[in-house]
Amino acid sequence: MAVRKRKWTTGKGEQKEAWVVDYYDATGKRRFETFTRKKDADEAHDKIRTAVRAGNHVATSGSKTVREAAALWLDSVADRIEPASFMNYRGHVNSFIVKHLGDVKLSKLNMATVRGFEDWLAKNNSPIMVRKVMTTFGTMISDARERGFVATNVVQDLLRGRKGKRTSEQRHNGKLKVGVDIPTPDEVGAIITAAPPRWRPLFVVAAFTGLRASELRGLRWIDVDLKKNELHVRQRADRFRRIGPPKSRAGSRTVPFGKIVANTLKEWKLACPKGDLGLVFPNGSGKVEYLSNIIKRGLKPTQSKYTGMHVFRHFYASWCIDRNLPPKVIQERMGHSSITITFDRYGHLFPRSDDAGEIDAAELRVVGAS
Repeated sequence: MAVRKRKWTTGKGEQKEAWVVDYYDATGKRRFETFTRKKDADEAHDKIRTAVRAGNHVATSGSKTVREAAALWLDSVADRIEPASFMNYRGHVNSFIVKHLGDVKLSKLNMATVRGFEDWLAKNNSPIMVRKVMTTFGTMISDARERGFVATNVVQDLLRGRKGKRTSEQRHNGKLKVGVDIPTPDEVGAIITAAPPRWRPLFVVAAFTGLRASELRGLRWIDVDLKKNELHVRQRADRFRRIGPPKSRAGSRTVPFGKIVANTLKEWKLACPKGDLGLVFPNGSGKVEYLSNIIKRGLKPTQSKYTGMHVFRHFYASWCIDRNLPPKVIQERMGHSSITITFDRYGHLFPRSDDAGEIDAAELRVVGAS
């Protein structure tokens, strides 16, 4: 492996020169990397030598483009994930990643390039969309790394480097607020009262069981036990109205309910449209209901400031906390895969003891009364 100067004459008679890193890769194939400055060639020489010895070097000439890597990744996951998730990934790739970086070689993808892409994203998209696209980008590059197309995942390195700072900011600024993100009991009562009769049972069950909208849309009567006052989450319906398993293993759970929910379900069962699927909240023909219909025809007419079904889930979590249920029980009823998710979203709502009083008592135990 060596760095040498190369001189040549173009077809027009012009004299040219460049610095070349001449080396053999891990497979024994001779490679060349060309640079305008010797300083850049020397830096590349050191990096290439280290990478070759470590067995993770990918030559620029043999590197795939971002577009090629994206196509391979999408093709590999198409049959392994839900259609809704695949559509989201494909949208992130085609509308953002390939559009901006499609022709870039993976071997030339560095921290500065990725940060520039993120800044471009942030100009015309919400922080949530930026985070989703960057997560998709990192997953895609991870796949390319496993295939040997790139030595490191600079996208995940960038995101990992600021993870601690972002988590701290989220804890400070991203807390769900009662009356803003979480409806109060009076607000939930007002929504239920103002809801069209067709949708009122759905909102009652949503508010007092905490089920996700997809779980409510996939709930069957055979999974509702009106004698024990509990329901079993065993399936859910995606945006395409396809029935599938719960979101995660923790999503399969049993949720108890009270008399109001029980009486509401008993009355609703008599009026519920019948269908082969045996759903509790189907559309008029007994099939899976669209979420958009629930929002437009059920929630929107209530004139509520809350616009999504997830507010009922937030309310249920806060209601359980007000009832002093143990955090582990709340995690299980919410169907969270870990207690960390429960605390990250709702930890600030749990009652806290008097910190000042505890400090005073601790001081007295150490130094005694003055």
